[in-house]
Amino acid sequence: MEFFLLGPLLVGTAARAEIRVPAGKQRVLLAVLLLHPNRVVSADVLVEALWGGEPPPSATAAMRNYVKRLRRTLNDADHDLIRTVPSGYVIRVAQGGLDVTRFEELERAGREAAAAGDWDRAADLLRTALSLWRGEPFEGVRSEWLAIRELPRLAELRLRALETLIDLDLRLGRRDEAVTELLRLTNVHPLRERLYHLLMLALCQEGRHAEAVTVYHSARRALTTELGTEPGPDLRGLHQRILTADPTLAGSGPRRAASAVVVVPEARRGPPPPRQLPAVARHFSGRFAELTALRGALSKPADVGRLAAIAVTGTAGVGKTALALRWAHEVAPLFPEGQLYVDLRGYDTGTALGPAEALAGFLRSLGVPESGIPAAQTERAACFRSLLAGQRVLVVLDNARSAEHVRPLLPATPACAAIVTSRDSLAGLVVRDGAQRVDLDLLPLTDAVHLLRSLIGGQAEADPAATRRLAMQCACLPLALCTAAELAATRPSAPLVWLVRQLGHRHQRLDLLSSGGDPRTAVRAVFSWSYQHLDRDSARAFRLLGLYPGTGIEPHAGAALMGTTVAHAHRLLMALARAHLITPADPARYAMHGLLRLYAAELAVACDRD
Repeated sequence: MEFFLLGPLLVGTAARAEIRVPAGKQRVLLAVLLLHPNRVVSADVLVEALWGGEPPPSATAAMRNYVKRLRRTLNDADHDLIRTVPSGYVIRVAQGGLDVTRFEELERAGREAAAAGDWDRAADLLRTALSLWRGEPFEGVRSEWLAIRELPRLAELRLRALETLIDLDLRLGRRDEAVTELLRLTNVHPLRERLYHLLMLALCQEGRHAEAVTVYHSARRALTTELGTEPGPDLRGLHQRILTADPTLAGSGPRRAASAVVVVPEARRGPPPPRQLPAVARHFSGRFAELTALRGALSKPADVGRLAAIAVTGTAGVGKTALALRWAHEVAPLFPEGQLYVDLRGYDTGTALGPAEALAGFLRSLGVPESGIPAAQTERAACFRSLLAGQRVLVVLDNARSAEHVRPLLPATPACAAIVTSRDSLAGLVVRDGAQRVDLDLLPLTDAVHLLRSLIGGQAEADPAATRRLAMQCACLPLALCTAAELAATRPSAPLVWLVRQLGHRHQRLDLLSSGGDPRTAVRAVFSWSYQHLDRDSARAFRLLGLYPGTGIEPHAGAALMGTTVAHAHRLLMALARAHLITPADPARYAMHGLLRLYAAELAVACDRD
């Protein structure tokens, strides 16, 4: 479960995209508990937060009732989320499960990196921290206690992070939007000296010295009028440097700001760090549990070095790449020396990209000239590991065929991490290399409907029943959902029930989900790439399962269907499960989702007529 307080209060779970917490006392109660995650909040503090200084005589009993209602809202029947202790209550929040905590950790890490002179990394960390803000904290939560006790603290942390980020951007030559933003901030915070200091610096870097002097006089006027005090020594000193035309204030060359780190790092040598991550999918729904697992594995700088690799596995079209890239962009600031990405094409129709070719591409990205790339794969791997030694680099290996396909591409230094996506279970990577596996299943129906609504818009909102039916026809498979949404978008005036009727014809469903013939998004084509990598016996077993009338199959029924022994049928079923063409329903039974069943039945008719 994830909680969001830096904006409107939101609660998200793996089962549902959002849990709606009723307005009023329940929201106040939840917000106060979340501001003390995994710590006891006394009953007295909760009563004060709920009613201020004048609680009713029945406040304690009423507060218990609000706790009970909140547990019911959050499906916490066993009190595992909100525990009662002798002096109050404790809410259990997983690592990375609260945006306030994540912001505070990233903000602290950013300041530490700035103090150490690592300005690029500090700026990336602070930018990531500020991106967690969605508006004013506790929006929709009415509480004078929160407004007085917590809102000013969080606002100050945000402003401090923003000031430090602007300071760093100015030192790194990124001043394109600094003046506009600082003019806005000085209007909002007219007594904040550091903002005036940064604005004066930014103007000087653009050669606008006269305007910088004008800003100083505006700051002095505001401070003397409102506070009766003169500007502090830093602001006065900068004003004097401007008047004497200090050359270090120019846009080129090193600069020193009010609270700047005095050590200027050496100029970067060689090529810039690779930033190869593709863009994140625009529409993304659900996956709260999986994202929480990924964030828990690597959510702060201290975690770098504890994780060798993450394997994201699942069936074709389930959204493995989208999840991996979403997480990779989140943690990219923890890897300032670069992020490498390669599509290994392990399940494409053409030839897969081998480890040797992928290593050559990585070496080029890391600055190795063509003449310096070794010929042998083992030597390339050794060179790759040597270049990453002591560096903090994230490696994204997309669409891998097997553990052997990616093992030469894994970094050996503990400061790096790798994330791999594959339709294979990558058991060898987990057992031998210590990878952490995150297995993706089909979307829950609620999240599938939410994805359709975000993709289709008005058509979906106009007919919730048709939207739900469409999600089920697509087996809640993200690729099929996106393809169906594209079909609906081509006929914006047609009601959604029209598409539902078209897809209701089982024999043409896969034809309709062809996405205009693009083989990388056509559902049938994507399934075929998994099928083509099966051996002869496993391929035949897959086809026959398309004809099986039940909802799940166990080895004895599989043996009868395939005309083989129970032991051999069990091995074939396990092979199909490793390829994510069927799913273990329980220890002895396997299931196949509706679209794969249609595809398998098509193949059976074409190949097994006898």
